[in-house]
Amino acid sequence: MAADTARLLARRYRVKKGSGFRLSDYDPSDLAPGASKERAQELLALGKERLREVQERLYADDNWSLLLIFQAMDAAGKDGAIEHVMSGVNPQGCQVYSFKAPTEEELDHDYMWRTTKSLPERGRIGIFNRSYYEEVLVARVHPEVLGRQRIPEELVTRTIWSERFEDMVAFERFLTRNGVVILKFFLNVSREEQRRRFIARIDTPEKQWKFSAADVAERAHWDDYMSAYEDMIRHTATAHAPWYVVPADNKWYTRVVVASAIVEALESLDLKFPRVTTAKKKELEEAKRELEQESTKPRSRRA
Repeated sequence: MAADTARLLARRYRVKKGSGFRLSDYDPSDLAPGASKERAQELLALGKERLREVQERLYADDNWSLLLIFQAMDAAGKDGAIEHVMSGVNPQGCQVYSFKAPTEEELDHDYMWRTTKSLPERGRIGIFNRSYYEEVLVARVHPEVLGRQRIPEELVTRTIWSERFEDMVAFERFLTRNGVVILKFFLNVSREEQRRRFIARIDTPEKQWKFSAADVAERAHWDDYMSAYEDMIRHTATAHAPWYVVPADNKWYTRVVVASAIVEALESLDLKFPRVTTAKKKELEEAKRELEQESTKPRSRRA
């Protein structure tokens, strides 16, 4: 992927300062000038190849790690974006975690415990399919979710959401100060496009397993979710952990934007393979001599 193209696509949708953010300013069907499905496929292929190359240096460098957070409404294309963009990377250097309803063990800890213990190691890429941000989205739209978290009653106040925003910003600042690069993606799908995708799932036998009647019920809370997403981005978009409000009505475009943001972030680190010391070079030369001499020695035959 051309570096200039990656930078332009990534910056078009990046939110580094949440103050004044309005979700209505971002069109779910937006396309960059000149964008086409054919061109996007070409760019995605180049992006995946570039990502594979940069990931190898990230792994070898072993100082930085990359955390990718995906948030979206149902059927916005999180799974597909992760699959298509990351299909070329080495599985040994990539970890994917999907966070659903918390287990009993998870409810016995603070709400960020289950994601904290899944953070990527140095040299690796960690992907969160949903994350601790569910705690200011689902828990906000459905207060009964908050009620199941066993938080002391006196701590559940009207300021709980602003307090959680503060905690998340501070937590991400802590991570970045320890070498974790954080990119957060909100796949911005329209209500009408979600409706079409739900119908397509119902009509496609191999996709019916992905559909639940609860998905339709959640559509009744669409406006509440959009308000929660807007407030979340407004309070947690920072220069050290930006949000990308990615148009999601065209999956082919979503994927190339996500790939562009990831490639741009990794290339900005100027990752290099570890330098080989003089002592190491001597060791390698000696090993090479031994291997070359081995080929000239006659092999012993078994009796």
